Amino acid sequence: MAAPSQTTAAATTHHRALLPSPRGTRAAAAPSAVRLPLRAQPHAHAQRARLSAPVAAAAPAASTASPESPAAGAVAGKPTVLVAEKLGAAGLALLREFANVDCSYGLSPEDLRAKISLCDALIVRSGTKVGRDVFEASGGRLRVVGRAGVGIDNVDLAAATEHGCLVVNAPTANTVAAAEHGIALLTAMARNIAQADASLKAGQWQRNKYVGVSLVGKTLAILGFGKVGSEVARRAKGLGMHVIAHDPYASADRARAIGVELVSMEEAMTTADFISLHMPLTPATNKMLNDEAFAKMKKGVRIINVARGGVIDEEALVRALDSGIVAQAALDVFTKEPPAPDNKLVLHENVTVTPHLGASTVEAQEGVAIEIAEAVIGALKGELAASAVNAPMVPAEVLSELAPFVVLAEKLGRLAVQLVAGGGGIKSVKVTYASARAPDDLDTRLLRAMITKGLIEPISSVFVNLVNADFTAKQRGVRITEERILLDGSPETPIDYIQVQIANVESKFPSAISESGEITVEGRVKDGVPHLTKVGAFQVDVSLEGSLILCRQVDQPGMIGSVGSVLGEENVNVSFMSVGRIAPRKHAVMAIGVDEEPSKATLTKIGEIPAIEEFVFLKL
Repeated sequence: MAAPSQTTAAATTHHRALLPSPRGTRAAAAPSAVRLPLRAQPHAHAQRARLSAPVAAAAPAASTASPESPAAGAVAGKPTVLVAEKLGAAGLALLREFANVDCSYGLSPEDLRAKISLCDALIVRSGTKVGRDVFEASGGRLRVVGRAGVGIDNVDLAAATEHGCLVVNAPTANTVAAAEHGIALLTAMARNIAQADASLKAGQWQRNKYVGVSLVGKTLAILGFGKVGSEVARRAKGLGMHVIAHDPYASADRARAIGVELVSMEEAMTTADFISLHMPLTPATNKMLNDEAFAKMKKGVRIINVARGGVIDEEALVRALDSGIVAQAALDVFTKEPPAPDNKLVLHENVTVTPHLGASTVEAQEGVAIEIAEAVIGALKGELAASAVNAPMVPAEVLSELAPFVVLAEKLGRLAVQLVAGGGGIKSVKVTYASARAPDDLDTRLLRAMITKGLIEPISSVFVNLVNADFTAKQRGVRITEERILLDGSPETPIDYIQVQIANVESKFPSAISESGEITVEGRVKDGVPHLTKVGAFQVDVSLEGSLILCRQVDQPGMIGSVGSVLGEENVNVSFMSVGRIAPRKHAVMAIGVDEEPSKATLTKIGEIPAIEEFVFLKL
């Protein structure tokens, strides 16, 4: 990937008359809106656009645009979204209000690589492989990959993260459809519906051959108790089945609320009459049902899979069917799709199959299209996506509460790194959250990611965002630890203050070094606005907006007026000012917020004020 131009920390440090030239940096987001840009925005419109009411749209024809040119009729200033597999009309209508949409279905890997450098976002279903080669071919332009569905095993998440590309999916819209299909396969298998249908259509009447089994009182083991697994459980309970589940990440309270017992994998395998699979395909779940697993199962067990094909060793399942360990199987997914015409599993008389129809209802496909379109549009705007796969996922209600603290977190990180002499050499960072809430009630993953973004972005040779912040920090050898302080009182707000400390470095502004020897900055949210409340050992209180000048001076009368006069003479507007001191007539730190970036001449004049001992200019 071609690296964007290097961004340097926008801090100018002054010890008396030492005045290096100011250096620029990207402006941070305004506190009033949580904007998390995925990459430097090439489209001004992308930051201003807002969705209007959806409009009807006919299903698109495949694009005839060449790989070397944007989609036909592209509007300058809009981002480009490549839709590589069929998507519902309602979702396409939403996309077209915000972006140029190129619907090119059935692209070869070569054609996809050729097109992708012209695209800001890519939307796929399960049939398109988005590997490292695609991200490398994008040349850094691809910012979002949207998976219209749940499973993301066709997307290289590691490569996406390394390239700063957000991956989002549509995890809720097809939940009911997938659960209904799982139940449909379960009942069809139990009563031999598919086989009896084929027999009757072949002119045979074989009532005795297709005697089924009842579901009432049978034990159904659900492996993977997420959204789909939970919905299957609810429906199976309605059929009179005894439902157990195994999922190391499932909540016991949620399971109890549905009437499901969480058990070990061993117990699920050995006691179930039916086993239904609902887990993602990962290295840990790949071929999870193999010869060893089948050997543990109750003889005559029946298997249902509407999750991912690779979680079953298909050859092992054929052997289990032939031996009678598995009486029947009902499968909607396969290791290779479509399966080969001579696939033994598909042709087996005791197997009921469908061609990956789990999400194939009119309602689900429209819902998925809308859900993924909204996620991609939001991500292109720089907003947090609730369905982000390779970035911290935060529920909407939690995000709403944390929004001002998200801005505070990034700005504290950005401020702290600009105080480091040379901007580099950072190896150890400690983040402290003070809150009256119990640790389990405070999810700090998003805050940590934003602090990391603020710390790394100004000194990185590549653009750093929420997606690749942790990865970039690890690459640079920066270790970030977290500590929580539990406060007394009512937890009306999630956090009282956030403190960022950088150890074992020298500072451009020595007064930022605390008594414990670290560069220390601390902040709070006041009336929804982030404030800097501590620098080193000095208490201050300034809004973290615009730019900031920190001065250490002798605590004597007239200092505020002296600095203010210099700024006023140079037409630099002061937005706020705060002074923190250790003791009267000793030393103090003045924090001055300014709306404009002072010129070198202005900073020189500040440095010439006799009582000023050191100062630093910071862009937030």
